[in-house]
Amino acid sequence: MNNLWGDSLSGFWSAWIIIITLGTIALSVWILLANRRTDKTPDADGNVETTGHAADGIEEYDNPLPKWWFQLFIFTVVFALGYLVFYPGLGNYAGLLGWSQEGQWEEEVAQAEERFTPIFAQYQEVPIPELAEDPEAMQVAERIYQNNCAVCHGSNARGGYGFPNLTDDDWLYGGEPENILTTLNNGRNGLMPAWQQLGQNNIENLTQYVLSLSNEEHDEAQAEQGESTFMAVCAACHGPSGTGNTALGAPNLTDDIWLYLAPGQEVGDSIRQTLRNGRNGHMPAQAAYIGEERVHLVAAYVYSLRLAD
Repeated sequence: MNNLWGDSLSGFWSAWIIIITLGTIALSVWILLANRRTDKTPDADGNVETTGHAADGIEEYDNPLPKWWFQLFIFTVVFALGYLVFYPGLGNYAGLLGWSQEGQWEEEVAQAEERFTPIFAQYQEVPIPELAEDPEAMQVAERIYQNNCAVCHGSNARGGYGFPNLTDDDWLYGGEPENILTTLNNGRNGLMPAWQQLGQNNIENLTQYVLSLSNEEHDEAQAEQGESTFMAVCAACHGPSGTGNTALGAPNLTDDIWLYLAPGQEVGDSIRQTLRNGRNGHMPAQAAYIGEERVHLVAAYVYSLRLAD
């Protein structure tokens, strides 16, 4: 039996399901047959007694089920028994047709692969910049993106809290085709360590200095004090000028683009939170899920978004 129970059930649970299923059908048939007729006889005018039930002045007569209604119930019972003969539904019994939801899914996947793999292989031979200019290919690529990437980066690819905007020119690991392919094929793991050990004063000074790098409103005196700390502990990743390092995935701190800025949050509060607690970002590798051919198409789609911005 192919469901959440696994590949098969134990003998007890298989028998339990069979008994419950067939017992329910048998009970339904008994109730149906027991109510087929009534022991009440009509009077001279053809009227019968009521059951005693009444609602809003409407009384219920003690009549049997109409014949067509009875036959319809019988049909449903026959259909149910026939279904259980041909399809799984009785414990470990697989049905005469041998159908399973996994088997049907695998068959549909195989049909889709047979139909679309040659198309994807053809697109894979086209360089990404050229492929990004192909409207038909980008329609296919957009569907793949929406099915696999939009859950994090948004249907419009503008990202969200902790998820990069793919339509601007700010790329943690570089926005060239080879960089995008590497990200999609292998994934990325971004780590910003926590710096609580610096103490509250140094964290505040650092915050003011980082604010000054992007011309945000800041305290000039504290920013000057924070510069030396930045050079000592931050410049190794973000660079002496704070412009970042794509080799490490260290963000540019001078462009006023903040990956972890929540809606309505002050930039300074986001920086303080990052310095105190650190950040840990993970982009899963996609090649294992959708295949390298589809990765190539998605890379071209993402590249096209960058060109259109």
